[in-house]
Amino acid sequence: MQRIDEIIQPRWLIPVDEEHSILESHAVALDGGKIIALGPAEEIRSRYEADTLSRRDHHALIPGLVNAHTHAAMTLFRGFADDLPLMQWLREHIWPAEQRWVGPGFVECGTNLAIAEMIRGGTTCFNDMYFFPDTVAECAEEAGIRACVGMIVIDFPTAWARDATEYLDKGVAFHRHIRDSSLVTAAFAPHAPYTVSDAPLRNIAALSEELDCPVHIHLHETAHEVEESVSKHGIRPIERLDRLGLLGPRLLAVHMTQLLPEEIRTIAERGVHVVHCAESNLKLASGFCPVAELHKADARVCLGTDGASSNNDLDMLGELRTASLLAKGVGGDPTALNAYQSLQAATVNGARGLGLGAVTGSIQAGKSADVVAIDLSHCSTEPVYNPVSQIVYSATRDQVSDVWIAGRQVLHNREFTSLDYASVRDAAIQWRNKISA
Repeated sequence: MQRIDEIIQPRWLIPVDEEHSILESHAVALDGGKIIALGPAEEIRSRYEADTLSRRDHHALIPGLVNAHTHAAMTLFRGFADDLPLMQWLREHIWPAEQRWVGPGFVECGTNLAIAEMIRGGTTCFNDMYFFPDTVAECAEEAGIRACVGMIVIDFPTAWARDATEYLDKGVAFHRHIRDSSLVTAAFAPHAPYTVSDAPLRNIAALSEELDCPVHIHLHETAHEVEESVSKHGIRPIERLDRLGLLGPRLLAVHMTQLLPEEIRTIAERGVHVVHCAESNLKLASGFCPVAELHKADARVCLGTDGASSNNDLDMLGELRTASLLAKGVGGDPTALNAYQSLQAATVNGARGLGLGAVTGSIQAGKSADVVAIDLSHCSTEPVYNPVSQIVYSATRDQVSDVWIAGRQVLHNREFTSLDYASVRDAAIQWRNKISA
């Protein structure tokens, strides 16, 4: 009998596979941070002797959720400037506040608070776009969460860099710095077509291909963005990115609320990953991502929360429900983005978009042991006919009881094991007092 680290035996095992499997009386074997086997529970227990047997008799075990778009440090701006249109929110409130307050200490505190919220809600990997990526990476490593950290690029100066050249130079240096990390990867993160000019975007396209690195950008977020592009460049932003060499399978296009039928066909054909941020789009009245039409075109759709300053949470289970319901309402089709498809969008699709499809996103032998247990015995999720439907349409993040990342249990019976939440909370309150003074 082979000695291993742990066996997890849930009531339901949901591997998130192409067969839409929901397995009962199954277990998962973990060793060395990886999933080494899954199968009928009796068979797994007969093949392996585990140091720890974790039985979760009322729980569904799912792959860790992948938040494919967020701005972690902006959690410190949660509720700071609500109920405003996007450009007014950015230009009159967020950008001035960032110029005044953003530095390594701000980013460290905000990122730690975001990581705590994400782990507590079952997120095991997040894709970040913000300043001081080295600080974000350090926070992720220390907390034991997987992260794809953005190498931010923007035309104007900030506390992180003076111009596009310095942003890119610092980004490439950061990419070299983290290349041996088992938890942290990097993506180029040009903010948006309206804040990054052609020359840096061309450089990003070349560097992305050279380094085989994703590119993460806000795109077609609002009608105003599209109109401004047509006025300034004579073409819509998607066509502009195409001419600059960015439209392809390495691109994560965030929001995508303003799409023509021919643009949907193009992004599906090119393998672009669309990151749907349903709740942020609703709150900012940015528009509706046509998820039903994207699915019909076989486009790649994943989910993100956006930052807590425009959502106002980092709750991926809540995002699952909103995304599914919104897709049905906007598409006029109750079958649009069904429960299993929604779970795929929040797990394996996001992992593939980040270039991590071979590492995480599904419960499969050989992948990292990034898994989450959700207690379905709550009154809000009983009786259980279909656990995936209960997770997507009924469960809340408070029902997440346990989280493992690379085999390390970072949440045990709803308690953090890898971070000191009291210290994180106290630091956030100190920043609130400073910002609001």
